[in-house]
Amino acid sequence: MINPDAPKVGVYNCAPLHIEIPAMPDQHPVAASASAAEAVKPALVSATLLAMLLGGLAMIGPFAIDTYLPAFPSIEASLHATSIQVQQTLTAYMFSFGVMILWHGALSDAFGRRNIILGSLVVFAVATLGCAAAHSVEYLWAFRMLQGLAGGAGVVIGRAIIRDSYAGAAAEKLLSSVTMIFSIGPAIAPMIGGWVIKAFDWRMIFLLLFVYTVLLLWFCIKRLPETLPLARRQPFSAAFLFASYRTVFSSPVFQLKAGAVAFNFAGLFLYVSAAPVFITQHLHLGLDQFGWLFVPSVSGIFCGALTANRLAGKISIPKQVRIGFCFLVTAASVNVAYHAFLPPALPWSVIPIFFYTLGMSLVAPGVTLIVLDLYPTIRGIVASCQSFTMTMLGALVAGVIAPFLSHTMLWLAAGQLAFTTLALVLWLAGQSYRAALTRREVNAWETLE
Repeated sequence: MINPDAPKVGVYNCAPLHIEIPAMPDQHPVAASASAAEAVKPALVSATLLAMLLGGLAMIGPFAIDTYLPAFPSIEASLHATSIQVQQTLTAYMFSFGVMILWHGALSDAFGRRNIILGSLVVFAVATLGCAAAHSVEYLWAFRMLQGLAGGAGVVIGRAIIRDSYAGAAAEKLLSSVTMIFSIGPAIAPMIGGWVIKAFDWRMIFLLLFVYTVLLLWFCIKRLPETLPLARRQPFSAAFLFASYRTVFSSPVFQLKAGAVAFNFAGLFLYVSAAPVFITQHLHLGLDQFGWLFVPSVSGIFCGALTANRLAGKISIPKQVRIGFCFLVTAASVNVAYHAFLPPALPWSVIPIFFYTLGMSLVAPGVTLIVLDLYPTIRGIVASCQSFTMTMLGALVAGVIAPFLSHTMLWLAAGQLAFTTLALVLWLAGQSYRAALTRREVNAWETLE
C-alpha cells in the first residue's frame, strides 16, 4: 500500500524546508507564505506505521456507530425505551461529534496534533465505560454525546498529520492507505456487534470498545509523532478563530469541494443509518447478518482506496474524480432502476452499494487534499470544517432523512441517487468557479501589461 522507502515522520527538530505552494484565489491571508513541508527527524515512524496508527484512530468512528446497531432491539428491552429513543442515541452521538469536530483542528493547530489526540482518547474511554454502565436511555444519550465530543479527533487531526508530513502523490497515497485500513472497521463492526449480542449483553459491546480505546491510547503514547512544531502553531484566541472559521466557511471553493465529498458520504450513510430496517425488514435477515450490507460497502471503499493509491501521481485529480463519479452515478441509477420494478433480493440489492462506495473512495482523497491546501497554515481548522460539514449532514440523514426514506427500498435508492447527483453538481460548480477566477486573474494581468 505504501512505499517502504518513503521518508519517515518524526519530531521536528531542525530548520524548515520551505516549498512554495500556489495560493488559492480566495485563500486566507495567513496561508500565502506557508510552507508545504518541513525537514523532519528521520527513522522515527515509517509511513506504514503512521498509516496503521491513523487508520486505527479513524476506526473509532465506525466502531462507535456500527457495532451497536444490531443491539437496538436489546437496548430497547433492557432500558424500556422506544425504538425512536434508541435511534436518538445515534443522533446524539452524531450531533456532538459534529459540534466538537469543528474544534479538534483548531485545538491541534494551537496545542499540537499529538496532545489533542491523546486527550481525546482518554475522554472517549471514560465515556465508553459510561455507556456500558447506563441504566436508562437518558444516561445513554448523555454518555453517547460525551463519546461524540471525543470520537472525531483522530479522523480530523489525522488528515492534518498526513498533510503536515507529505505532499502531492505521497500524501494522496498515504491518505488512501489510511482509508483502506479504516475500511476494515465498518466491515467487521456490525458483525462483531451481532456476534456479541447473541452471546452476551449489549453492554459487552461498549466494554470491548473500551478495551480497544485503551490499547490504541497506549500505542499512540509510544509511537505517535508530533508533526506540528511550536514555530508553526497558531494562537488559540477568539479573534483569530473567528476570522479563520469565517474565511473558510465563506469560501465558495471550500463549500463546493467539501460539499461534494459530504453529499457522496451522505449517500452511503443513508444506508448505514437505515441498516436495522434494511437488513431485518426489507431483506428479512437476522441480527447477525448485517455483513450483507457492510461487507459490500467496505469492500468498495477498500477497492476504491487501493485504486486511488495506485493512480496517485499517474493521472490528474480531476480525471480521477470524473472516473469516481461515473461509478457513483451509474451504481445509484442501477439501484433505482432495479427497485423500481423488482422486489428487494440478495445479492442484487447490495451489489450497487459496492460500486457506489468504490466511486466514493476514488473521489474523496484527491478532493480532500484540494480542500486542505486551500489554507495551508490552518490545515487543522480546514480539516475540522470539512468534517463538520460531513457530520452535520450525516446527523440530518440519521435523524430525519433515513427514517423517512427507509419505508421502501426504492426510496432509499432514490435518496442515494439524489445525494450523489448533488455532489456531482457541486464538484462541477467548483471547477467552473475556479476556472472563472483563473480567467479573471489572467485578464487582470493582461490589462496591467
